[in-house]
Amino acid sequence: MRTFTSADELVAAAGQDLGTSGWHTVTQDQINAFADATGDHQWIHLDAQRAAAGPFGTTIAHGFLTLSLVSMLAREVYEVRGARMVVNYGVNRVRFPAPLPSGSDVRAEVTIAEVTVAGDRTQVVSHVTVTARDADKPCCVADTVALFYF
Repeated sequence: MRTFTSADELVAAAGQDLGTSGWHTVTQDQINAFADATGDHQWIHLDAQRAAAGPFGTTIAHGFLTLSLVSMLAREVYEVRGARMVVNYGVNRVRFPAPLPSGSDVRAEVTIAEVTVAGDRTQVVSHVTVTARDADKPCCVADTVALFYF
């Protein structure tokens, strides 16, 4: 776990690979709950029998569920102390190069790609790669943007 306590420390870390989170299992129950929360009940996520005969051989997590795990996984890699407020500002780029099968273990690798300071606001763009255990390609690659107010 890498800890930052100021905008200057974040600026100094731009371009650095911060490390990798632990493994976390994405369960079918999580996928079902996400489907209910978003209204996305497509069979490739929920119907185990139909999905077994489908293109992925099993149910898969929604891409946006995978993306939503990025915040939790990144918190295992680094933290920023001393900020009075943190805001998820957005995502510059997201891709889902491979499906994430239900029951898979995932982890994230985080690199601070860019840091911009403007007054009391520090914008951090993190490049995050989420990979399932034993997968050939990542299941999510995203450039997330967070604002830290010091």
